[in-house]
Amino acid sequence: MNQKELNQLFQRDLDKLGTELAAYSDESKLWVVDREIANSAGNLALHLFGNLRTFIGLDLGKIPYARDREREFAAKDISRDDLLAELAEVKKVIATSLLEMNPSSLGDLSKHAFFGYQMTIGYFLIHLYGHFSYHLGQVNYHRRLLG
Repeated sequence: MNQKELNQLFQRDLDKLGTELAAYSDESKLWVVDREIANSAGNLALHLFGNLRTFIGLDLGKIPYARDREREFAAKDISRDDLLAELAEVKKVIATSLLEMNPSSLGDLSKHAFFGYQMTIGYFLIHLYGHFSYHLGQVNYHRRLLG
C-alpha cells in the first residue's frame, strides 16, 4: 500500500459519499434523526470532513485547518450544495496531502496513539480509511431507511 493507492481509495469513497448525499430525494432528510439513529447523514458528512481535514490535511499536508468538532454534530440544515462544495474541497486536501508526502514517511511513527499504542502513519491512514468507510455505510443506511 502506498500513498497513491490510499488516495485512490479515499477519492473513490469521497465520490460515493457525494453520490449518497445527492441521492436524498428530499434534501431536508439529510438532517433527520429518527428512532435509534443518533446522527444524521449531514452531521456524519461534516464529521468525516473534519476528521480528514485534521488528520490528513493538517497533520500530513500541513494545510491549515481549525477543527470545530462540536459543529460537526450540532449543525443542522446546511444545504446539500454547501455540503457538496465542502466535499469537493476535502477531496483536494486529501489528494494534495497524500500525493505530496514522502512515501517513506508511511513507516514513520504517527503522533497519534488513540488506541494506547504507537502506530505508523501508514497504519493510522488505514485506520482513518476504515473510520470513513464505517460512517459512509451509516449514511447509506440512513438514506435508505428514510427513503
